[in-house]
Amino acid sequence: MKDESLKDQRSSDCSLDDTARIALNGLPHPVFMLNQENRMTSANDSAQAFFQVSAPVLSRHNLDQFVPFGSPLLSLIEDVRSRNTPVNEYKVDIGTPRLGRERIVDINVAPVVDSPGHVVVMLQERTMADKMDRQLTHQGAARSVSGLAMMLAHEIKNPLSGIRGAAQLLESTSDADDRILTRLIIDETDRIVKLVERMEVFSDERPISREAVNIHEVLEHVRRLAASGFAKGIEIREQYDPSLPPVYANRDQLIQIFLNLVKNAAEAVKTQRKPEICLTTAFKPGVRLSMPGIKERTSLPLEFCVHDNGGGVPDDIAPHMFDPFVTTKANGGGLGLALVAKLVRDHGGVIDCQSQPRDTTFRVLLPAFKQATPDNVTDESQ
Repeated sequence: MKDESLKDQRSSDCSLDDTARIALNGLPHPVFMLNQENRMTSANDSAQAFFQVSAPVLSRHNLDQFVPFGSPLLSLIEDVRSRNTPVNEYKVDIGTPRLGRERIVDINVAPVVDSPGHVVVMLQERTMADKMDRQLTHQGAARSVSGLAMMLAHEIKNPLSGIRGAAQLLESTSDADDRILTRLIIDETDRIVKLVERMEVFSDERPISREAVNIHEVLEHVRRLAASGFAKGIEIREQYDPSLPPVYANRDQLIQIFLNLVKNAAEAVKTQRKPEICLTTAFKPGVRLSMPGIKERTSLPLEFCVHDNGGGVPDDIAPHMFDPFVTTKANGGGLGLALVAKLVRDHGGVIDCQSQPRDTTFRVLLPAFKQATPDNVTDESQ
């Protein structure tokens, strides 16, 4: 009788008991089991969220309907079945239009010993690790700009002042034709000075003054500025979590961050028939990072997003969009997003972008304010 019950248990497509199911649902990584036909006989909550469908829907379709054609994941599964040993693969892109253009994951596939042909798959998204790699890259690029800005300020701004003064003197004694040239000299020197002054911001490494800030007041201020100016005529929606704690930040710099992001979004949607921008806030309690130069792990539970339905970021620009001088705008200087990345980094936060046509999201993760926390950059909310 005991043997028959075990047989019945195994023939039920390896269904999980309640304890195991609770444990698997507590994992932050997608975990699912496949039978011989590559159908998901079970999937934890993270797997359902990853594939954006429920377990019953997953169980009705083969895995190849949820991953790209010829995906390495399918090859790994067959390899595990033939060798009957676990296999790992790292940095595999299984992105699809349903999942998003790019979904980089580490994959672990293992055979189920008591059920021939069945395998267990675990996916571990690399997004956060890759974001940190990109943040360090942006930081190095920003430091290069800092050195360049300091050199330009010393070696160029002073001579430019002399050139501009000389052009003004010539303008006062010139005829109409020559005044056109002197005015050109003045205008161009002013333009160069403004560019140098924008770059000088990157050389400012002073600790920022931070306090408890209500992010919704900041976003509402940004929304009003945008709606009455550069985003006039564009629908700006809000989806806020009213229970969010204050963010530990500098209010003026937060305004600068989100004003830049909303302005970028407004420029991206201006050619759409129904241009839309959406501002969202959320609490993400699981995000904790080890940051360079900080002994304790940093908690970044506050997520603030700027969504737009514009044309998306070109594939060749996306990996470098937060680097200085990278832009798709005909008259752009390429310093706006680089400055945003610097300000977010100065707050101990992370910024990233996920983009596809008609669905682009800039996401900012920042620390929450902790009562009685000293105002320094190394002590974040735990």
